[in-house]
Amino acid sequence: MASNKGDDTLVAVSPERELHSHTDFNLKTAKRSGRAFIPDDSTTIAEDELSREAALTALTAEEERKLLRKVDWRLIPLLCMLYLVKKLDENNVSNARIMNEGTDDDILTQLGITSDQFGLVTVLYTVPYIVAEIPSNLLLKKFKPSRWQSRIMLSWGIVTACTAAVSSLGGLYACRFLLGLTEAGMFPGIILQLSYWYRPDEIAVRLIWIFSLGNVAGIIGGLLAYGFHAISGTGGLLFAIEGAITVALSILVFFTLPDFPGNTKWLSPVERAFLQARLPQNAPRSSEKDFVGREVIQTLRDKRLWLFTLSWALMTCGKNGIDFYRPTIISNMGFSDIATAQVLNIPTSALAIIIILILGYHSSTGKFPLPLYPIGCTVIIIAMYSILVVYPNDIGVYLGMMIGVAFGTAWFPLMWPWRTQTTNGATGSAFAIGFVNSYGQVGDALGPQMFLDKYEPRYQLPFGLSMALVALCGLTNGVTWWVTRQTESDTRKHKLARVEAKKNDEAVLDDISDRDFEPKSHAH
Repeated sequence: MASNKGDDTLVAVSPERELHSHTDFNLKTAKRSGRAFIPDDSTTIAEDELSREAALTALTAEEERKLLRKVDWRLIPLLCMLYLVKKLDENNVSNARIMNEGTDDDILTQLGITSDQFGLVTVLYTVPYIVAEIPSNLLLKKFKPSRWQSRIMLSWGIVTACTAAVSSLGGLYACRFLLGLTEAGMFPGIILQLSYWYRPDEIAVRLIWIFSLGNVAGIIGGLLAYGFHAISGTGGLLFAIEGAITVALSILVFFTLPDFPGNTKWLSPVERAFLQARLPQNAPRSSEKDFVGREVIQTLRDKRLWLFTLSWALMTCGKNGIDFYRPTIISNMGFSDIATAQVLNIPTSALAIIIILILGYHSSTGKFPLPLYPIGCTVIIIAMYSILVVYPNDIGVYLGMMIGVAFGTAWFPLMWPWRTQTTNGATGSAFAIGFVNSYGQVGDALGPQMFLDKYEPRYQLPFGLSMALVALCGLTNGVTWWVTRQTESDTRKHKLARVEAKKNDEAVLDDISDRDFEPKSHAH
């Protein structure tokens, strides 16, 4: 295994191995030596020559736990902050839509535009976002995450702040186009970076916190909009403040975000070798070439790429249209005043956080097949959306929309660990993750276009279309599960084997490989 070639620190290699097999999955394990120190004997080798087996057994189970906790504290809070700020800047236009509604200070009156014209801002945001996502993800490894994510934050923060000065429809469209272009690559970059540090079955727990804190944006955004609503003529201030915060945080990201295990200075040579050795064979590694065209071609030929992308597109179409117009729908229901309508957006974000925490942790145990969780979410969403179509009363619609959107939000962090199980290599992983997150976001542009003014205030037809799209998403998830059943099953069994091995302070030496397309006779 290659690590930091410039460091010839010596580490210990245990001369004896105690190997045995887990009969239900045929995995070899070895006793951990726990010799994470620099000894003074002949059983030492240079770190860059350290075998995978030696690296995997160099730390005890307790040392591994402490190492992962150290990585978590250094990496996850910064990624949470990235996602939180992105969601704030992405969603502020929805809140601005009903701020000061009915007065000369609301955004539609100030710009002299209709609600349908305003709805096109999602198209102008999504198109450049889709186009730039894949190139951005392919460049992340070359420029390193700390520099690339900082560049993304700085540029979108400037665009967000400039939105405060918009005084025409053309200006609003231009700012939203530039925002989509500059934000592109931030979130798939997070997923890709996690793939360098963690195994696919470990990503779920980390995404729980990233998505949970990201959904705090819905609460913060609602409170900010509530506060600004009381101050006449301050719609632009919402964009200015959020843009300034984003620019300031981009500096923090540049200096503090860890890049890859192989070049992180606060890790010891043994820790760097261990973190890279424990990744599955198909995981991306910083030692690989920055770009391998063959991996792109292989990824495009993989039908799993298209199934996952279709799933994302159907869910974003079915969920994000309702989510974008949620403040307006609540306002049109006649809930007291606009300020109260802003506050009524907050419970949806709070419920989404609770659902993500519960389902995310439960799915990470490996006790049940991972696809059951996102498929279960689609079933609940369909049931809730049926309430919106029937439209029994305003309270019923509000509750159905709240639960449906919350489970729709939880669907995404449950899908990403499944998606990363079936990516291959540094270039292939970057391309596949960027592809799904870009073209899968087509619903951001199409979904809101269903909610035209002529359907208000009940929007029953758009609700019905959204329900049908989510149903198709659930069916696509089922097909994808069938195609990926071997890798999903192997990943889950490997996790359970590692958990069992740690109880005896052992390391699992064998790893899983991509066997989804092997003939059935060779898959077992």
